[in-house]
Amino acid sequence: MGILGGFMVPHPPMIVPAVGNGGEAVIEETTKAYERVAELVAELAPDTIVISSPHTVLYYDYFHISPGEKATGDFGSFRAPQVSFEVDYDTQFVKTLAAHAAFSDIPAGVLGEKDPELDHGTMVPLYFITQKYSAAKLVRIGLSGLSLAAHYRMGMLIQRTAEELGRRVVYIASGDLSHKLKPDGPYGLEPLGPVYDGKLMRVMESGAFDKLLDFDENLLEKAAECGHRSFVMMAGALDKKAVDISKLSYQDVTGVGYGICTYIVKEKEAPERAFLEKWEKSEKERREKIRNLEDAYVRLARRSLESYIVKKERIHWEDVKEEIFGSLGERADRNAEEHLSHGTAGAFVSLHKNGQLRGCIGTIMATRETLADEIIENAISASTRDPRFSPVTEDELEELEYSVDVLGETEKISSEKELDVKKYGVIVTKGMRRGLLLPNLDGVDTVEEQLRIAKQKAGLSPEEKGCMLERFEVVRHR
Repeated sequence: MGILGGFMVPHPPMIVPAVGNGGEAVIEETTKAYERVAELVAELAPDTIVISSPHTVLYYDYFHISPGEKATGDFGSFRAPQVSFEVDYDTQFVKTLAAHAAFSDIPAGVLGEKDPELDHGTMVPLYFITQKYSAAKLVRIGLSGLSLAAHYRMGMLIQRTAEELGRRVVYIASGDLSHKLKPDGPYGLEPLGPVYDGKLMRVMESGAFDKLLDFDENLLEKAAECGHRSFVMMAGALDKKAVDISKLSYQDVTGVGYGICTYIVKEKEAPERAFLEKWEKSEKERREKIRNLEDAYVRLARRSLESYIVKKERIHWEDVKEEIFGSLGERADRNAEEHLSHGTAGAFVSLHKNGQLRGCIGTIMATRETLADEIIENAISASTRDPRFSPVTEDELEELEYSVDVLGETEKISSEKELDVKKYGVIVTKGMRRGLLLPNLDGVDTVEEQLRIAKQKAGLSPEEKGCMLERFEVVRHR
């Protein structure tokens, strides 16, 4: 008993004939693959089907598990209300899974349901499966803005729950790939869209699920995918399981990527498929290499933050200067020591965790007597005062990566033509509103995008006219 198999499937409403009205013919290959998925699910005869969907209730920092005993839904919003569903939830599974999540300190549960109706990310798989098999109860789980690793861990809890309850469980990972594959598609073309789809399908065909955790968040955003976290959660549910893998189809004819792969669990265990353990070991080694290459500016930020989080103590530059430069050995730069001890400048300290921003606070111009003091204070602020994030905890310290941007002098410019997104940061000012964006940020590739974000940070609309523009250069320390 436990996880019997996993299925990666898309959810285009048009694949349902009553919705497509003949248009579904262009994705006939996907339809046939979906029918094969339904046959395989029927052969496995699960007690419970777990579906993760990007279109059910979603929170940034919480996995929502649909509560209650049952739910209904139909394709009325797609002009086909006659295609409807009523499903029974596996309430014991939901209760046990939520308890495991609480014990494992993973934010998940049944709170905060905004809409109990079944979403199309759930109903499209059910449309095919229930034609072949209707004896299973359902567990419906939303995705979150949490890290890819957190989604894998949530999948592992699903596996544990299935085994503890003795349930025969099938996992359905509902999700489309890139929505930006063709110029004439509904969302247009983004060059990274096909790049994402190719890379993702190679990973899913190979079953090397640790590679799912390596995808850059900026690539996921640029590609406008919706299923990646769903696939990662399925991978967690299959952790340490030997599986027979089959790619049934991939189509991009509508400008959206639809991929179907199946993973049928074998009887034997496969310890070598402990992909989260493998990835975490690799990440730890990578972070150690980065830490060994940190310069004095970054080591000062790290030392300041860690002292404050662990001991609630602010360090003083003169007390830690020799320690920091001594740790650099032959890489010690006395010009940097002079700069930190006697120079002044605005500085930003940025924190990243698992490839995602974890905090960023800085000053446009010097507010302290020395640059060292600027960095010390801004490191503390980045970890405790960024309103976008909860304060950093001691348990997170080993996973943090740092960068320190030291700002040069600002200069007024008359036109956005004088900007270069890789070279210059920008300050947008109108009245009392002011927004700043650093240069050379991952995912910010155009001046237009840079200005849009800077205006947003100033509380201005992207179309706001008459703004004063300033540019500045930075020296980025990692």
